[in-house]
Amino acid sequence: MTDALPAAGGDPAGLPPFDVGQLVLQARVDPVLAVGLVLAAGLYLWGLRELRSRGDRWPPGRTLAWLGGGLGTIAVATMTGLGTYDETLFSVHMIQHMLLSMVAPVFLALGAPVTLALRTLPARGRRLLLAVLHSRAARVLTFPPLGWLLFVGSPFALYFSGWYPATLAHSWLHQLLHLHFLLVGGLFFWPLVGLDPLPGRLPHPARFLLVFAALPMHAILGLSIMNMRELIAADHYTRLGLGWVDPLADQQVGGGLLWASGDLVGLLMLAAVVVQWMRASDREAVRTDRQLDREQRARSAATGEAADGLLQPLWWEVPAPGPAGPGAPPGSPGGPTGPTADPPGGGQPGVPNGRPAGRPQR
Repeated sequence: MTDALPAAGGDPAGLPPFDVGQLVLQARVDPVLAVGLVLAAGLYLWGLRELRSRGDRWPPGRTLAWLGGGLGTIAVATMTGLGTYDETLFSVHMIQHMLLSMVAPVFLALGAPVTLALRTLPARGRRLLLAVLHSRAARVLTFPPLGWLLFVGSPFALYFSGWYPATLAHSWLHQLLHLHFLLVGGLFFWPLVGLDPLPGRLPHPARFLLVFAALPMHAILGLSIMNMRELIAADHYTRLGLGWVDPLADQQVGGGLLWASGDLVGLLMLAAVVVQWMRASDREAVRTDRQLDREQRARSAATGEAADGLLQPLWWEVPAPGPAGPGAPPGSPGGPTGPTADPPGGGQPGVPNGRPAGRPQR
């Protein structure tokens, strides 16, 4: 299908000038996309229900990020007036581009769907998911420098080649472009700000540097589009013949939106990386303190036992029992003890006054 027209009824000239109200008035529901969004939300809520049925907790912020910030942003970018005007106005297309590549992927990553799946899937499904995460393909795709290269380089290839005009001429290719924005944004942001256990996670300083290095690239692209004197996809936009917009001026607005919003979102991502860095440092400090406390208690216990052994009297310090004597109290060392002690008068033990029992005294 070529020369796909975005307006209802196939006539772009029938679209009114774009304003905020048209976001609602020109909303169009894509059945395939709507089913996909409902399915993604339903699976996430099913996993949440499984957790709660076991008495486990799940941070509500992750649920809000997945449903509202992630899936909600995709719906706004594609099924409101933005989706209707994205092939008509370059500026609207650029807003959609930013939402799908820089906003929705971040919130989807913060929703931690992989972690939720690992905690709720049966054993077989969990083993399969872990096998995918540890596969060579996953290690390559989640390699952060690769995500950075695709995230930074693909917009230049899109707007300075015949790629973007081709997406306007073929509606199926335009839908794939939306998917491309989501996937590239996910490959870039998921290993950097995501909460899931992905292979090849970089330390926080390296994550900060990657996000920081992406900031000037969107500014360069936006400024380049603003300063262009030729129209991108000129055949498409001039053929629309819209009398209420100048295509070149609208293209300059789109470049300015890319410049400003790209820097804003990039700064927010830098702040997110710094916050995660600080939290990770705090958790590591707590773990280190606990480990040191355990080691200190173990050393204290060992030192206490050794000290108790040192306090025992040596063999030459133990007093020896003295000779028996009449002056020693019973039971004392060297004194008479019980029936074996000699009675007064020097008699035999057990014999009164030293005479055998039953013998009369003369």
